[in-house]
Amino acid sequence: MSEELRPSDAASEREAEADEVRATDADAWATACAEDLAAEKARRRASYGPPPGSAAEELRKLVDAVTDKLSSIQSPLFGAVAGPAAQQVVQQVVQQAKAAVEPVIERNPDVFDHLAAAGTELLAAYRSAVQAQEQRWTQRDAKPREGGEEAGPGERIDLD
Repeated sequence: MSEELRPSDAASEREAEADEVRATDADAWATACAEDLAAEKARRRASYGPPPGSAAEELRKLVDAVTDKLSSIQSPLFGAVAGPAAQQVVQQVVQQAKAAVEPVIERNPDVFDHLAAAGTELLAAYRSAVQAQEQRWTQRDAKPREGGEEAGPGERIDLD
């Protein structure tokens, strides 16, 4: 028998090659997309700085910043004698607050993300209500009032 491929074997080999080309094309597309995404992330990081972390990480940064700021304050209100003692009390209170907040952040990091999202939604609802009220205030009808006066920016108040 010769070593030539039978027609059915040749067809299956061509299908296998076609599948390999398709897989290579799919990998090339995925690779190109990943490269584009990485380049875009690098461009945004260069333009806007590092992206913000989760709400829990941001809270941790806030607590650290407040701790640093409070520990660096030298208050003239306490005087020279009470200054070091007051500074120690402030540091102690800050450390207690930090010790109380850290376990909560560690146990429930997702809670802070949800609270941040809820705060954003509440702010959007407030803005919507305020904008609607502002539109009602600014769109008063300009019908002439009694006595031929035209409507102005203020309201007429009868003092009698």
